[in-house]
Amino acid sequence: MRRGVRIGVDVGKARIGVARSDPSGLIATPVVTVARAADGDADVREILAAATEHDAIEIVVGLPLSLSGGRTPSTDDAERFAERIAAASPLPVRLIDERLSTVSAQSALSASGRNTRKSRPVIDQVAAVIILQHALDSERAGGSAPGTVVLTEGP
Repeated sequence: MRRGVRIGVDVGKARIGVARSDPSGLIATPVVTVARAADGDADVREILAAATEHDAIEIVVGLPLSLSGGRTPSTDDAERFAERIAAASPLPVRLIDERLSTVSAQSALSASGRNTRKSRPVIDQVAAVIILQHALDSERAGGSAPGTVVLTEGP
């Protein structure tokens, strides 16, 4: 298992959940919910600021696939967002399958007695925690970094 903080990102249409791991890569915790920028890169800058603040070694972005593993419009949106982060960051950016992360987050909050409608920003952070924890657990079990690296085109 590689040492170093990872940043987890759950990309949504209105909000982006952000989580971080501890330096040993054992556990993910929520950090912040970022408003999705209608235009410009304020959202990407805020995520990169969190990565810098926590001395992250990489950023893990959830890739929403359908239950059958197929692509959806959200898949394309998450890939484009991951490419924006990769283009603006010196850190590696990885995409990891995140099927059902938001549903799992909503279920966990509901089970704890939280109103999911009033907890939408928290749901985004919990979804980012679930995505990042899955990546950490996959790396620990498989011995190699999970997901696929997002490549950017050179100048």
